[in-house]
Amino acid sequence: MKLYRLLTGTDDAAFCHRVSEALNRGWHLHGNPALTFDGQRVIAAQAIVKEVDGEYAPEIRLGEL
Repeated sequence: MKLYRLLTGTDDAAFCHRVSEALNRGWHLHGNPALTFDGQRVIAAQAIVKEVDGEYAPEIRLGEL
C-alpha cells in the first residue's frame, strides 16, 4: 500500500530534522516543498510517501512507520 504524509512546521532546523528522520525511515519526498509566511515566520510543508506491505486502514499511525 502507498502512504502519504504532509509534514508542516516553522522553516527551521527542527523541521529539517523531521524531514531527514522520515527519509531515513524509508519515506520519499513527493513534489517540491511549499513555503508561506504567516506574518511572523516562514512555514514549510513537504509531502512524503512510502510504500509498505498490508492494506490501508484509517487507524494506521503514519508517524510510527
